[in-house]
Amino acid sequence: MLFRRAAIIIVAALALATPAYAQKWDLATVTCREFLSFDKNTTNILLGWVDGYYREDDDSPVIDLEKYLANAKKLGNYCRDNPDNSLITATDELFEKKK
Repeated sequence: MLFRRAAIIIVAALALATPAYAQKWDLATVTCREFLSFDKNTTNILLGWVDGYYREDDDSPVIDLEKYLANAKKLGNYCRDNPDNSLITATDELFEKKK
């Protein structure tokens, strides 16, 4: 019983300590300026999405960290130069999805 109470208290504390994030992001309306202002966790979530979205269906399930970081830098540079563009416009221009 004591273990159960402790577990409930820990889970509740972690839930309350977790930062609130938007439930949804419409990347067509998120500007590069907003993207650059996001905290590190949010930025990493969006970069992870970008990495997965622009992969081909038959790509191997391997994250090439060097390529991932190079693409993140490329996106950051693009967004600094084009702060009013939407994030999806930026990623479409940089990482065109093959059909």
